[in-house]
Amino acid sequence: MRVYDRFEMPPDRAELHRRAVRLEWVTIGFFVVAVSLLAVTLGQSQAMKAAWIEDMLGLVPPIVFLIAARYRNRRPNRRFPYGYHRSVSAAFLAGSVALLGLGGYVVYDSLTRLIARERAPIGLVEVFGFQFWLGWLMVAVLLVTMVPAIVLGRIKQRIARELHDKVLYADAEMNRADWLTAGAAILGVLGIGAGLWWADAVAALVIGGDIVRDGIRTTRSAVGDLMDERPTVVDGSCPHPLPDRLLAAVRDHDWINDAWLRVREEGHVFVGELLVVPQTDTDRLVHRLEELSAFVRDFDWRMHDLVVAPVSRIEHD
Repeated sequence: MRVYDRFEMPPDRAELHRRAVRLEWVTIGFFVVAVSLLAVTLGQSQAMKAAWIEDMLGLVPPIVFLIAARYRNRRPNRRFPYGYHRSVSAAFLAGSVALLGLGGYVVYDSLTRLIARERAPIGLVEVFGFQFWLGWLMVAVLLVTMVPAIVLGRIKQRIARELHDKVLYADAEMNRADWLTAGAAILGVLGIGAGLWWADAVAALVIGGDIVRDGIRTTRSAVGDLMDERPTVVDGSCPHPLPDRLLAAVRDHDWINDAWLRVREEGHVFVGELLVVPQTDTDRLVHRLEELSAFVRDFDWRMHDLVVAPVSRIEHD
């Protein structure tokens, strides 16, 4: 019987993962440029400050994804006998906590400024001998940063679903938040130009609230994964259908009377235990169990490490 001590994705998924790595490097380059542009045009606008902070925060998910990509496939050792698959889950938690913490800061800062009725002045700026309102430059920079965030986010969402990669999906959600943030910041800057002193702080508050919402959702999902919650789909909206499909397929074997399955997520893959009740005829039982173990491994690439054991009966709840 082959013992799994190393995980390799199927060729098609491995190519997708390499593409995801390239996308994350592109994302880091994009955010470095975006943060620099926003820093130059920041001024006193709270909405611009919130957008700038969120773009800096946008560097966290791709960085932790790349770190996890280096560790996830290392061989087990004495210290980590189950391998390093959960480096993906740890990276997911790190990105989620960063998202929640900085989102809370933006909400607090914007709310205090709104209560204090602070007015953000946006003056004139001179470029190549021409003077114009700085707000137009702010809007231009925000529009420039919106388009790449939309494109990157949509590509990452599709790849994340195929790879069952929650870190990549969280990064795609961050990209979605980035372009929504840019849109809210544009409204805030234009509101100041229209004489609505509160528009800037309200826009920043909306941005911060969206960051906090994403942070709470992703942190809850990350903690659930580390606590061996039942596997869920990549966006955390419902249980993953794979365990139920696998259990039904196992029960269809003619030599099995009953079966019970328990699995948990470790990064991209699922691990757990499969208990089966064989029929009274137990001839060649070891051989059958080995065949069943090969069957469940081949059933789906995510079924990485499943202990198969015979029992006399299973007490269902």
